[in-house]
Amino acid sequence: MFFTRLISGIGLLIVAILAFYIGNLPLIILSALISFIGLFEFYRALDLDKKNIAYLGYVYSLIYYCLIYFKLNQYIFFSVIAFLMLIFAIYVFTFPKYKTEEISLIFMGVMYIPILFSYVYNTRTYEDGQYLAWLILISSWGSDTCAYAVGSLFGKHKIAPVLSPKKSVEGSIGGVLGAALIGGIFGFILSGHFTSTFSPIFTCAASCAIGSVISQVGDALASAIKRNHDIKDYGNLIPGHGGILDRFDSMIFTAPAIFFAIYFLG
Repeated sequence: MFFTRLISGIGLLIVAILAFYIGNLPLIILSALISFIGLFEFYRALDLDKKNIAYLGYVYSLIYYCLIYFKLNQYIFFSVIAFLMLIFAIYVFTFPKYKTEEISLIFMGVMYIPILFSYVYNTRTYEDGQYLAWLILISSWGSDTCAYAVGSLFGKHKIAPVLSPKKSVEGSIGGVLGAALIGGIFGFILSGHFTSTFSPIFTCAASCAIGSVISQVGDALASAIKRNHDIKDYGNLIPGHGGILDRFDSMIFTAPAIFFAIYFLG
């Protein structure tokens, strides 16, 4: 199991590196694909995948990514409101076919996965995005690694004993500090390549620290949903890791955290 997890993890990292490096169309296609699969896993976990109204979530997600790619951002807020009004209308005119919770979760799934994850691509579109986008990986996967290492060595105080009994306060702090350290080193090494980012070392370190905190919330959220619905993994698409949401749960939250951290700090 360890080697299976390691090999698939290396494969994911290679794909991510290539997409982040190239950016543009390959990155948005990969982001959209991850979002669609993640949305399907989310709907399946909540027994919504076979509901006809779930297809609206996939359709709107495609529309949303097209708006981003073609730089039609001025229509995004309108599209979100239109999507919400449409599912409300279907709820009303097909009553009592769908329950209120089902309608709410269809909308929540789109906001949670495709929209939040789209900030991977949005961060890459910054002027220094070819470098700044890497902070998303550092503050999600790098934070996870540091948190695991510190927690294994020094973890004594449980941060959420019911939800995540293996995670500790010490591990959480280690993840934040580790992400900040890696981010600061990253900013230092590439400081000469930044053209519009204020104090690359500080911006990268602070953004990764913020991203690490938020990524741990994202990881806990995905775990809470699984526990609420008595499932071990969201899927088995990625050998040794589970489904898309099992691997990218923290990155879903990290991407917008990094985007807005850079916006305010950079």
